[in-house]
Amino acid sequence: MADRVAPLDLIDVDSLHSEEELQIRAVVRRLVADRVRPYVADWYERGEVPVRELAKEFGALGLLGMHLSGYSCAGASAVAYGLACMELEAGDSGLRSLVSVQGSLAMFAIWRYGSEAQKEQWLPAMAAGDAIGCFGLTEPDHGSDPASMKTRARRDGDDWILTGTKMWITNAPVADVAVVWARTEDGINGFVVPTETPGVSARTIKHKLSLRASVTGELVLDEVRLPADAVLPTARGLKVPLSCLTEARYGIVWGALGAARDCLDTAIDYATTRVQFDRPIAGFQLTQAKLADSALELEKGYLLALHLGRRADAGALRPQQVSVGKLNNVREALTIARQCRTILGANGISAEYPVMRHAANLETVLTYEGTSEIHQLVVGQQLTGLSAFAS
Repeated sequence: MADRVAPLDLIDVDSLHSEEELQIRAVVRRLVADRVRPYVADWYERGEVPVRELAKEFGALGLLGMHLSGYSCAGASAVAYGLACMELEAGDSGLRSLVSVQGSLAMFAIWRYGSEAQKEQWLPAMAAGDAIGCFGLTEPDHGSDPASMKTRARRDGDDWILTGTKMWITNAPVADVAVVWARTEDGINGFVVPTETPGVSARTIKHKLSLRASVTGELVLDEVRLPADAVLPTARGLKVPLSCLTEARYGIVWGALGAARDCLDTAIDYATTRVQFDRPIAGFQLTQAKLADSALELEKGYLLALHLGRRADAGALRPQQVSVGKLNNVREALTIARQCRTILGANGISAEYPVMRHAANLETVLTYEGTSEIHQLVVGQQLTGLSAFAS
């Protein structure tokens, strides 16, 4: 038997990285191996995950808001952050979602659009994992069309009164602070809402068939009174929350590759040891074709993610380019997961192997933070100069 080569080693991706980037990847990979892999199948099956405990451990390694600077954040490069997302999602999409929502949505919104007082109050605690954040944009009737949100904020003297409901909010049931987007008489504004404020409640969404190692909830705002300084001072208009989503989508571009890589590694290990018709199934042409095609898409997706990361570090990454990355990499990761499931046969549906769990998770990743159809329209608009979105 010839020596085996890992899918990403086939094109020597490590040669494209600095030593620091590889060290960061190695640290996160060890964390996932020690702290996630032994337990995640059970978390997934029970639909429970120790968010606060994990957040503290992630914070101790500088993973929360790691690509932000100042306020106890690590100030890592976009590529290093991407590598971390890939390793986290190789463990489970829910764990990458925890880090992504904390750092790229809630923390980024405060870091980019908040007042100095808001930054000082929340960012160091969130970076350490002492405070958990969530991001309230999606509503029960308004997912792909956030411009139609019904959540309202009205003035009452110097205070604000918020009323509305947000749905499918990662971390909401355990969050200490929510960044909530609401319509005001001047347009859409962002608010920093401590969840202990009277009128704020969160209901855990149960019976999920995907992303079960993640806490998801419905966030209800019932006449929530906030002081004047709760508003994010420079967050005006829908482009602001969408810019936060772009930050998070970038992490997904890398993260989906982690899930795909774990599926492919599992399938290769299985195929080289599973004997049928007196030989390992990895020696059959149809199996090798599946593995080769999957490896090819993983490698292409990696090169795309790295290109976008380098552009981000150069300050040249555009939102439309992130749409290209999310559309391609999540779609191909899901295809890889499904293909790998077939290689494992009946064992592919067993929790003893991670493949079915990754495939189910990727069904959620495919549709959150912009469905594939939405990103197709973003790309289509760039290609044609014409918007296909409803006016």
